[in-house]
Amino acid sequence: MAGSARPSATGRDGGPSREPVTARLRAALYRARRRLRRTGVDYFRGDGADWWAFAALALLVPLLVLFNVLVPDWAPPTALVLPVLAGALLLRPGTLVLLYAVAAAGLITESLVHTGEQVASERPEAYTHGVTPGAALVVGAVGVAGLLVAQFRRRIGVPWRGGSTMLFDLRERIRVQGRVPHLPDGWHTDTALRPAGGQSFSGDFMVAARTGPVLEVVLADVSGKGMDAGSRALLLSGAFGGLLGSLPAHDFLPAANGYLLRQDWAEGFATAVHLVVDLDTGEYELLSAGHLPGMHRLAGAGHWEVKEAEGPLLGVYDGAKFEGVRGTLGPGDVLMLCTDGMVEVPGRDLGEGMDRLMGEADRLVATIPAAGRPGAAVRLIDSVAKHVNDDRAVLLVWRR
Repeated sequence: MAGSARPSATGRDGGPSREPVTARLRAALYRARRRLRRTGVDYFRGDGADWWAFAALALLVPLLVLFNVLVPDWAPPTALVLPVLAGALLLRPGTLVLLYAVAAAGLITESLVHTGEQVASERPEAYTHGVTPGAALVVGAVGVAGLLVAQFRRRIGVPWRGGSTMLFDLRERIRVQGRVPHLPDGWHTDTALRPAGGQSFSGDFMVAARTGPVLEVVLADVSGKGMDAGSRALLLSGAFGGLLGSLPAHDFLPAANGYLLRQDWAEGFATAVHLVVDLDTGEYELLSAGHLPGMHRLAGAGHWEVKEAEGPLLGVYDGAKFEGVRGTLGPGDVLMLCTDGMVEVPGRDLGEGMDRLMGEADRLVATIPAAGRPGAAVRLIDSVAKHVNDDRAVLLVWRR
C-alpha cells in the first residue's frame, strides 16, 4: 500500500522504546558471564589459556620492585620469588619463561636503582640495601626448580589445581571398594589398612562384594611397598573389583592371574586370598595365591586353626591352579586374614609372627564383647606391627 509507514516503536510516554537496547545489553552481559565462567572452568581443569594469570603475575613484579625501592626493609629483592613460585604452579613452561624474563628485568632494575643510590649517598660504605649475589642466586634457584615443576606437570598432563584432588579421589575410591557390604544380623567385620611410612597409598588392598547370601572378599598384597607398589595396587584394585562377584568363585583367581600376566610388569607378581562365605549357613572357602594362611578361632574349643590353601603367586605363570580349603564359622567364631607385614619379623620364623598375632587377637577380639569389637583390627596393628616399615592389612570376620 502506497504511503504506508513502518510503525514506530514508542514507549508508554510516547517516546522511543528502550527495550531493544536493554535487551541487547542484557544479552551481552549474559554472554560475557558465560564466557568468563567457561574460561574459569577451563583454566581450573587445565585446558584454558594462562595469559590472564601471566598478566597478573607480571604486574606484581613491578609492584614488588617499587616496594623494594621505597621500603627496602619490608620488600627485599628475594620477594620476587613470590611471583616466580606462583608462576610455577599456574603457568605453562613457555609462559613461565616470559615471567622469568620480567622478574629478571625487575631484579636488574632494583640493582641499578640501589647502586645509583649507593653512589650518590654521602657514605657509600654504610649503604645496606641492594641486590646481593646471594639474593640473585636464591631467585634463580627458585626459578629453576619452578621450571622443573612446570615441565613435570606438562609431561604428566595433570594441572596442579586438580592433581591433588585426583589423587585424593583415587585413594577414596580404593577405600570404597574395600568396604564390606552390609551384612545380616549376627555377622560382623572389621578391617584396617596401614601403608608403609605413613603414606597415603599402599601395596595392600581389599575388595569386597555381596551377591545375595554370598559374601566375597579379596585381600591382596602387591610386590614392593609404598608408592611404587601403590600405583600397581591402584590398577589391580579396579580390575579385581570388576571381576569379583561377576565370575564364579573358582574362576576369580585364574582371571586375576591372567590379567596380571597381561600387564607384563618387571615386578608383576602379587599374592591374594579369596574368601567366600555363605551368610546363611556360615560355610566358607578360602582360595589362596601364595598368600598367608587364614586363621580360624573356634569359640567352642577356644583355640585357633590355621587354614592354608594352595596356589602359586599371581602373575608368575599361565594356567595356574588354585585349590581351596573349607570351613564353617559357628556362633562366636572369628576368621582372620592378614598380609605379611603383620607377621614378618627379620630374623624370625613366619610361624612365630603368626602365633604372636593369634595370641594378641585372642586378647583383643575373642575376649571383647561383640559391641566393642569395631576397631579391633586397628588395635591389632598397633599392638603387633605398629613400627613395622611395611604395608599392613587385617580383616576380621566373626559370627555371633
